[in-house]
Amino acid sequence: METIVLDIGETLVRDDRHWASWADWLGVPPHTLGALVGAVVAQGREATDALRILRPGMDVEAACRARAAAGRGEHLDESDLYQDVRPALGELRSAGVRVVVAGDGTVRAGELLRALDLPADLVVTADEWGVRKPDPEFFARVAEASGAAPEATLYVGDHPADDLFPAAAAGLRTAHLRRGPYGHWWADHPDVVETADFRIDALTELAGLAGSAEPAGSGGTSSGPASVEPDAPAARDAAEDSCAPAAQDTSTAPDASKDEGLKVVRRGALRSVR
Repeated sequence: METIVLDIGETLVRDDRHWASWADWLGVPPHTLGALVGAVVAQGREATDALRILRPGMDVEAACRARAAAGRGEHLDESDLYQDVRPALGELRSAGVRVVVAGDGTVRAGELLRALDLPADLVVTADEWGVRKPDPEFFARVAEASGAAPEATLYVGDHPADDLFPAAAAGLRTAHLRRGPYGHWWADHPDVVETADFRIDALTELAGLAGSAEPAGSGGTSSGPASVEPDAPAARDAAEDSCAPAAQDTSTAPDASKDEGLKVVRRGALRSVR
């Protein structure tokens, strides 16, 4: 693997502060909002739907602007990073792997991330590119930023609909990270198992993949860590946090069951459910 590209929210950055700040803004206990986020995730819906449950009809983008105007906008510091981020990215860079951070986020989020001086060759957000996941254009930009062939580029993320499926549809190799509500809830769903080239529990497993993974469709297997599950079938189905949610496809309502919820997300136009 020549280039590894990483999602931001719940891949590099914990969302604890994000949701706690929203709970404070709305005047509800953090555990109340956290429980609602978990409920909508299990239904295959946008996480921001939890806010609309508390405040029906809420304009999340307008509320985000109001928070910023009140001096309570986005904040990000070292404590928001998962503990394996710096060791994993540093190890990849030392191994000669190009490291790119590219995920949904505002222009401000990009500035805050770059201020952390991560061991990465490029840090960029969707709003800086002007296109959000899961739009195919976002992953075309990822492929361009990679500087390597698609089969030598690995996209790492927690979210099936925003990360895994569109990256695979773009011809990139994929690693699904069991992290955050989406990563844990959908980790063992058959569509995730079928689509992901690798399934990992920590970013520190990536160094093993970089040196051992074969191109998709090669018929080989990885000699990486035992916790990594390599080589999904080559034929795959086509298919961060920021203030404003992506446009939602409402042509079909998600089923509340774990199985059907994800299938609805995949059957309709691909959309963000974060």
